[in-house]
Amino acid sequence: RVMEDNPLFNAGKGAVFTHEGRNEMDASIMDGSNLAAGAVAVITDIKNPISAARAVMEKSHHVLLSGAGASEFAREQGLEIVSPDYFRTQRRWDSLQEVLKKEKHGTVGCCALDKYGNLAAGTSTGGMENKRYNRIGDTPVIGAGTYANNATCAVSATGHGEYFIRWTVSHDISALMEYKGLTLKAASDLVVMEKLVRAGGSGGVIGVDRKGNVAMPFNSTGMFRGFATSDGKEGIYIYRNE
Repeated sequence: RVMEDNPLFNAGKGAVFTHEGRNEMDASIMDGSNLAAGAVAVITDIKNPISAARAVMEKSHHVLLSGAGASEFAREQGLEIVSPDYFRTQRRWDSLQEVLKKEKHGTVGCCALDKYGNLAAGTSTGGMENKRYNRIGDTPVIGAGTYANNATCAVSATGHGEYFIRWTVSHDISALMEYKGLTLKAASDLVVMEKLVRAGGSGGVIGVDRKGNVAMPFNSTGMFRGFATSDGKEGIYIYRNE
């Protein structure tokens, strides 16, 4: 929610605009302890889409709700509903005018391991700038943009969503760990730096495994990323080799 409320990110307030000049947001969350998951898509009036995703996970029998139905459900759960104008920022509007034929990425995500060994992941986005036709990317698709399993890892992804959906990136990393015995680093490098590169898909992931190991590979020019551990270690990075 902190990142959704910060207009510097493409999620929540400050999300990029669609071709028609709207803000349409997606989010998902997954609990690695029981594989429960929730997601929302094409959100235009829920202040914090990630909270709506969590409500879907905890308060409904469903996994993915979209559009007006998701908003109706959020109201019933007492979540804060705002005017669509709340998400608009002049910087994003100006950007749309300048790059109506150019697409950008800017998803936010978190992965966490608690002291009991439970893993969780959450992802939120405003989607691709200048998107059309209620396009939905990988962020609300469990196994593509978000995945968590206590037996392996928690992963949150950002990039060209169509590729992350088709290659089920987040789940593939977990599956390589579970069935092939790869480490988190080896599995995420194989998927992001080899499989996606061969396919032509750009982007990256952040992930943490059940032992607290962290991996944050990306095949794009840069990716804003960071980590913090309970023993005080932390790091914030943008480019490679930092």
